[in-house]
Amino acid sequence: MVFTQTGASFAKMLFPLVGAQGATALRLTLAALVLALVFRPWRHRLDRRQWRAVLLYGGAMGAMNLFFYAALEHIPLGIAVALEFTGPLAVALFGARKPLDFFWIVLALAGFALLLPWSDASGDIAPVGVALALCAGACWAGYIIFGQRAGTGGGAHIAALGVGTAAVIALPFGAIGAGTSLLDPAILPLGLAVALLSSAIPYALDMVALPHIPARLFGILMSGQPAFAALSGLVILHETLGLGQVGGIAAIMAASIGATITIARRPPPPVA
Repeated sequence: MVFTQTGASFAKMLFPLVGAQGATALRLTLAALVLALVFRPWRHRLDRRQWRAVLLYGGAMGAMNLFFYAALEHIPLGIAVALEFTGPLAVALFGARKPLDFFWIVLALAGFALLLPWSDASGDIAPVGVALALCAGACWAGYIIFGQRAGTGGGAHIAALGVGTAAVIALPFGAIGAGTSLLDPAILPLGLAVALLSSAIPYALDMVALPHIPARLFGILMSGQPAFAALSGLVILHETLGLGQVGGIAAIMAASIGATITIARRPPPPVA
């Protein structure tokens, strides 16, 4: 989470130079090259089922990044991550049955409501940014589900293949949006830092973790993402949030933590 949100703040610094699409393409392409050199995925053989899972995983990752960076052009980092968190939270609460489960859902919805631009007083919260962040959240849910399937029986080389797939998806958008600016050597150091912090390191760690924990629990453990994003936006980008927006982020995090406790206390199903 620390790597991801620090990298997202650095990525937003690239927007004036290459735009959101260019930053996405630069991040994923450089991350794919780094992961390929480190983990050398060509040494591993995958069957058709594994390739299908990797392509779905990489496709969800590429779309998630494109939507998320596009959202950052319109709304602050902390709010974008909080709205994007609808995806992992939906995975965690899928199949809710008990009244306490629905309480967490209501609490999360209340938090989202505090983040929506209901009036002009919402300041930097643009409706298009909210919509893009929610689309990124849907893709984040797919990233968790497909990542768990792709990572089962695999390893960090799966992350390299997934990021490579995501880069292939994002690169045409970046080329159209930024053109030859992507080849400017002056932006390479910042682009490489973004690639390592936002993609190469966290995606490799995710791929190691996902096969060992349930997808629902993984989604809930990411509950700290909005807080880290808000803190990173404040320290690095000097983005401030209103009291209501901070309350919305806190409500979403509380719903995630509460759902974690609920899931942990449930007894296992009886064996037939």
